[in-house]
Amino acid sequence: MPPVTIPTFALYGEDHWQSPTGFAHIETIAQRSALHDWAIAPHRHDRAVQLLLVHQGPAQVTLDGALFALDGPAFIVVPTGVVHGFRFDHRTGGHVLTLAQEFVSRANGHADGLGALLTRGGHGTLSPGAAGRVRRLADELIGLDETATTGNALFDALAEALIRALLQGDHAASPGDQRLAVFRHMVETHLAEHRPLAFYAQSIGTTVRTLTRLTRRHLGHSPQGLINRRLALEAVRLLRYTGASASAVANELGFADPSYFSRFYLRMTGRRPQDDKAS
Repeated sequence: MPPVTIPTFALYGEDHWQSPTGFAHIETIAQRSALHDWAIAPHRHDRAVQLLLVHQGPAQVTLDGALFALDGPAFIVVPTGVVHGFRFDHRTGGHVLTLAQEFVSRANGHADGLGALLTRGGHGTLSPGAAGRVRRLADELIGLDETATTGNALFDALAEALIRALLQGDHAASPGDQRLAVFRHMVETHLAEHRPLAFYAQSIGTTVRTLTRLTRRHLGHSPQGLINRRLALEAVRLLRYTGASASAVANELGFADPSYFSRFYLRMTGRRPQDDKAS
């Protein structure tokens, strides 16, 4: 059975390749979107986080099928794996910053909002002061980055400063325990393997009981509930964006029994897989 795939890029429209460790890139909105009639079709980045910075003008954003508008100065952080698309027009000015998912390791401990913002995402408007600082930092990064960079300490430091400027408002994702960021990363990496909770607890150096306490306190769900919700979300994405059959999606996500997958999907979403299958 051929693999079920959603269009995945390190940088939109370029050859399919994964972002290497330490990958970082910045460009203006116009630089890429003007080549595609100002429309970036739904896609995702499997090992990178992307920040859209809108300095002025409108932008329409699609996140996993949900559509909303941004009007600059504003930003959105798209976590690893989220299916997203953008639509701009010639008035829209801004930057797109792409960072390898390992950038989250720059967070300083459990309470640092940088980790939560990059792993959970966030969006909002920017005050004039924050907008000016973000724009200056983005311009500095453009000056450093001709194409793409890896292991550039100055680039990484400026990118971190830019992200922290986004954290200076109430719109940012709330801080959380950094162990949860590791848990989320492990779930992404092993999603289709249906690993036991003990595997995830051991991976973050704790017990299942402590992991359960952390996820319930910060995320409002049990670890297994979060894994199931992530599996269901991935199933929805694959059905909507690939046109694959329910049995193919079940196989891709590690379900040995397609009928069990259909019952799981109905329980998690309230719909049957065929209801969400792309036409």
